[in-house]
Amino acid sequence: MILIALVILVLLLLASCIRIVPQAHAYVIERLGAYQATWDVGLHLKVPFIDRVARRVNLKEQVADFPPQPVITKDNVTMRIDTVIFFQITDPKLYAYGVENPLNAIENLSATTLRNIIGDLELDETLTSREVINSQMRSTLDVATDPWGIKVNRVELKNIIPPAEIQDAMERQMKAERERRVAVTTAEGEKRSTILVAEGKKESRILNAEADKQAAILNAEAKREAAIKEAEGQAEAIRKIQEARADGIRFLRESAPDDAVLTLKSLEAFEKAADGKATKLIIPSDLQGLAGLAGAITDTIKFTAETSNAPQAASAARAPKASETPAE
Repeated sequence: MILIALVILVLLLLASCIRIVPQAHAYVIERLGAYQATWDVGLHLKVPFIDRVARRVNLKEQVADFPPQPVITKDNVTMRIDTVIFFQITDPKLYAYGVENPLNAIENLSATTLRNIIGDLELDETLTSREVINSQMRSTLDVATDPWGIKVNRVELKNIIPPAEIQDAMERQMKAERERRVAVTTAEGEKRSTILVAEGKKESRILNAEADKQAAILNAEAKREAAIKEAEGQAEAIRKIQEARADGIRFLRESAPDDAVLTLKSLEAFEKAADGKATKLIIPSDLQGLAGLAGAITDTIKFTAETSNAPQAASAARAPKASETPAE
């Protein structure tokens, strides 16, 4: 019975000495109070009553969210800033023996570093320089935590809380800036609209001038065409008249007129030249005889006509009227 109890006790003792280290963890082992080894992932066996697990270390990336810290800017504005730090344990031994309370040390170190950085910046720079502040804090904390076996991967400013009066002033400034932008945008729109209207009027005037120019050109072309047609018509009429005159002269030549006919034609020409408007008509001396001859010919023609008409008139006078009856 005692043997069974001893066997069970030995088994329990062996089970208590077996340790399994999970993934992303590490165990710091001490032997008789001194550092012995760091166990990685896997199965390990420690010496009973001599070795002990001094610290279980989490190797995952961890997040530390610290409460807001009061800081003072270069222009003496007090504000509150809270930070978030992403860190990872790279050396379990240094983490276990480097500092008593690593998280508390990181918090205090981040607060002092933040005060140093913000003390060199004014309020406006603090509000617009988040990336610069984050980068400076990360580099400073990373160097300071190397002896503790901690690597700072990232630092973020979670909130920047200025005083209430500063917030009111910032809101008024923001409102004024928005109103200014609205006024500028409205002015730019009105300016653009005025420019577009002026350009439209300019284009309209140019188009009207071009239209008037084209109309004037077309009108001049039409007048020129009309004048050309009229001149061609007059030229055709003159040509026709000249052709008629030429035909008359040709017919006259072909008929072989005598001197009397030529004389009559000459007198007709003088008659047309006078046209009833001339007060004086000068006839060449060589034509005066022809004029007398023409007068004699005219009188002879008239006398012959009267002689031929006289017997007809006499017979008409001797013929009894239809209403008269002959005497019994």
